[in-house]
Amino acid sequence: MESSKSTEAYPMKGGDGVCSYTNNSSYQKSLSEVAMSFICEAVAEKLAVENLACGHPIRIADLGCSIGPNTFIAVENIINSVQIKYETLTISAPPDFQVFFNDHISNDFNTLFKTLPANKQYFAAGVPGSFYGRLFPRASIHVFHSSFALHWLSKVPKEVTEKSSGAWNKGRVHYGGADDGVIMAFRQQYMKDMEGFLKARADEVVCGGLVVVLMPGRPNEVPHCECIGNVLFEVLGCCLLAMAKQGKIAEETVESLNIPIYYASPQELEEIVDRNGCFTIERMEGLAHIAEPETKHAAGRLGMGIRVGVEGIFKGHLQDEMIDELFESYTKKLEQAPSMYSSGGAAILYSVLRRKGKIYNR
Repeated sequence: MESSKSTEAYPMKGGDGVCSYTNNSSYQKSLSEVAMSFICEAVAEKLAVENLACGHPIRIADLGCSIGPNTFIAVENIINSVQIKYETLTISAPPDFQVFFNDHISNDFNTLFKTLPANKQYFAAGVPGSFYGRLFPRASIHVFHSSFALHWLSKVPKEVTEKSSGAWNKGRVHYGGADDGVIMAFRQQYMKDMEGFLKARADEVVCGGLVVVLMPGRPNEVPHCECIGNVLFEVLGCCLLAMAKQGKIAEETVESLNIPIYYASPQELEEIVDRNGCFTIERMEGLAHIAEPETKHAAGRLGMGIRVGVEGIFKGHLQDEMIDELFESYTKKLEQAPSMYSSGGAAILYSVLRRKGKIYNR
C-alpha cells in the first residue's frame, strides 16, 4: 500500500514467467472459486439495484487485484451475478459495468492490462494506491471486492524493528511464536489499518452497496503460534537465521526484516466492523482449508507461492543468489515436514458487509 510515505509496498512478483504470481496463484484461485456461489448469493439477496438511476453504470472495484488472472474471474462472477439479478427482477436491461482494478503504485499494471479478457463485459480502469485510504469519489462504488490482500499490513510496526523497544522482534521475521508484545504490535497495526479501510469504503460505497472480502486468517480458538501461515513464516525465518550462522548473510540483515502480514480471527474483524458502525455484517464465516496431498510437488508449489508473495520484502536486503538459496532451503524444509501445512490452524475468512443508510438514485 503506497499512497503516502507512511506506507510500504511489496507487490506480488510481476510478469508472466515461471516465478510470477500469475503462474503461482492456483491456491488463491481455488478458494476464490469456492466463494463464487457465496458472492452470487450476496449480490442476489443484498445488493440494492432497484433504485439505480436509468443510464448509470454499476461500478465494481477489486482491491489488491495484483496481475491476474484471478481478479478477472472474480469480476466476471460479480457481473454475472448482477445480470442474473436484473433478469430475476425484470426491472430493466442490465446497465453498463465499469470495473476499477486497484493495487500498489508499483504493481505490474502492464501485465494486468495486457491480459485483460478479450470478451470482457465491462469498461476497465486502473486505480493505483493504498486501499487503506480513499481511492474513489463519495458514494460512487456499488460493489467492492478484495481477495487475499487484507492480511497485508500497510507497514511493519515501528516498535518491532527498534532494539530499544520492548516489542523488538529479535531473531524473527514474523510475529508467530514471538512474545506477546510483538504480537500486540502487529495486532494494533492491523486494527489501525482495517479501521482506515472501512472508513474509506464507508465514504465510497453507495448505500445498500456491498464490500466482499476473502482473506486468510485463523479460527477464533487458534493461537497465533498454531496458525498455519505463521508456522510457515517461522520456518522461513529459521532458514534465514541458518544462513546467517553460516556467515552467508549478516545477522543485522535478519534483524532488519519483518513480514508485514497479520492473520486475524473472525472475532477481531467483527469488532472492527462494529466499531465503524457504517455496515451490517450480512455474512462472516470461515471457509474450509484446502489441503494438497503431502507430496514433494506440493511442497515445491507452496514454497514458490510463498516466494512470489514475500520476495519483494527481501529485495534490497539480500542479493538475488541469496534469495534463491533461501527459498531452495525453505522448500527442502517443507518437504521434510509436510504435515505442518496440510492440517489445522487455518481459516479463510469470507465476509459480506452492506452499507447502512437510505438508498438513493446514483
